[in-house]
Amino acid sequence: MSAAMVRLENVSRRYGPVRAVEGLSLEVRRGEILALLGPSGCGKTTTLRLLAGFEPPDGGRIEISGRPVAAPGVFVPPERRRTGVVFQDYALFPHLTVRQNVAYGLGREKREARLEAVLRLARLEGLEERMPHELSGGQQQRVALARALAPEPAVVLLDEPFSNLDAALRARVRAEMRRILLAAGTTALFVTHDQEEALSLADRVAVMFEGRVVQSATPEELYERPADRRVAGFVGEANLLPGTAEGERALCALGEVPLREPARGGVELMLRPEQLALEPSPEGEAEVAEREFYGHDQLVRLRLPGGEGLQARLPGSIRLRPGERVRVRALSPAVAFPRPAH
Repeated sequence: MSAAMVRLENVSRRYGPVRAVEGLSLEVRRGEILALLGPSGCGKTTTLRLLAGFEPPDGGRIEISGRPVAAPGVFVPPERRRTGVVFQDYALFPHLTVRQNVAYGLGREKREARLEAVLRLARLEGLEERMPHELSGGQQQRVALARALAPEPAVVLLDEPFSNLDAALRARVRAEMRRILLAAGTTALFVTHDQEEALSLADRVAVMFEGRVVQSATPEELYERPADRRVAGFVGEANLLPGTAEGERALCALGEVPLREPARGGVELMLRPEQLALEPSPEGEAEVAEREFYGHDQLVRLRLPGGEGLQARLPGSIRLRPGERVRVRALSPAVAFPRPAH
């Protein structure tokens, strides 16, 4: 059997003159949690709706579990696609209990055994007879996920699953959702505009701009080796400095910097804030502009002689004051992008 549970090939969808999705190709592997990450309006939710069967594509091919569900002359309706969907607002039935919500899509013959298994998996024991309005946001989300998992779908689709939770709850609920998905052994695709959610929850992240996937990689690879400067700036904080590459090293405002991959000529160097080390020195090339202290760490903003700004993330114990001069050193190799044409 194919390792891909979901495959989209050259899929497009337009709304009048607007190209929501254009030439999109993507695979979700069996048992994988994949995040579709991108800014508002990039086509993430449209992609999810095309997968679920809520809309037909204008072109291209969509397969789920090796079976075409949308292609020229083929369109399988949502109820026959074996997809489970968790909506942004959870879409629980307000007049049904937790048990009735989760049981909604189950056939009679396996209902009780499967229902009990899913309620245990989502840690909903003791909440079975409550109504949705009696639950916290995190509990409502677990009910919505349990309802999606109950019919044992080929893939679970989640649309901005944490957007309705306050910041304090998000990290805990993310960890709980990952636990449930891994325990269920399911394939999942979730869409988000939040890079922290994508990096912390997904096995692989596909970054989407203007209707296309521009890079698909593990969270580590995406963060350390972004495909271009747009991905670098969207996935985490990035310092971008003009430089001249000479093989395995480049010259820039910080002096000589090692490169991850050899390059030559005019480049733009990417260094993450935590890749920079600062040393107080009256002869330092940079001046501390401001400092944001978070306790366990701090973000120090720097100004270089040419006016370029840099950010360095340091342990909170290091004391630096605005106006102080520092030497800046790269702790690890930079990524070199071709210098953009002006």
